[in-house]
Amino acid sequence: MPTLLALDASSSACSAALLHRRDGAEDRLISRFALTPREHTRRLLPMVDEVLAEAGITPGELDAVAYGRGPGSFTGLRIAAGVAQGLAYGLNRPLIGISTLEALALCAHRRHQCEHVMTAMDARMGEIYVAAWRCHRGRTEALAPEAVMSPDRLRLPEGDDQRGWVGVGSGWALWDGMSPAVQAGVGQCFSDLEPAAEEMVQLAAHAFAAGEGGAAHEVQPVYLRDQVAWQKSR
Repeated sequence: MPTLLALDASSSACSAALLHRRDGAEDRLISRFALTPREHTRRLLPMVDEVLAEAGITPGELDAVAYGRGPGSFTGLRIAAGVAQGLAYGLNRPLIGISTLEALALCAHRRHQCEHVMTAMDARMGEIYVAAWRCHRGRTEALAPEAVMSPDRLRLPEGDDQRGWVGVGSGWALWDGMSPAVQAGVGQCFSDLEPAAEEMVQLAAHAFAAGEGGAAHEVQPVYLRDQVAWQKSR
């Protein structure tokens, strides 16, 4: 098991998580999470210091760094990207960008055993960031690509409209603006869940094992603002 650090500041929450194994023991996950609107710059680095200190390791023992690459708050994404890129560059370690929407799906799966998840984050300006996922045994599979759109344009993936969908993320607070078909197909919502590094570090472990990750200067945040079409999965 590699030693991985993940950071996130893509929403009103700020978080850091460390996944590692020492001396043949079981995998250990250490995390910090706080709802800290407009305080990400002040809180993120201390969280990193805390999880490293609790694990008893130094930054040099990290195998890779991951961060919430978006979509999400423009300012928050830049903060997390800057910190993660600085760490990865200084340590000469690969940097892994993790989808905030995928992290939300995994969170719902881990906490509530959800299988078919529609993740939606409030994108402001009357829009939401959305994606659809199938979750099984701690893994996620994308059923529709990430997109940004107005709530009334959201549709369930073609052929999967009878799955008993669960809505996850702040975008579901805009429920009243969604179509009757979506409202009928989504049986439960968890609009209070926020993306978190705890799920991102686990997704990063799978990505690292698959050889993903790149040089610090090559990994960029994903904003989605120039992608306005919802493409149904084929």
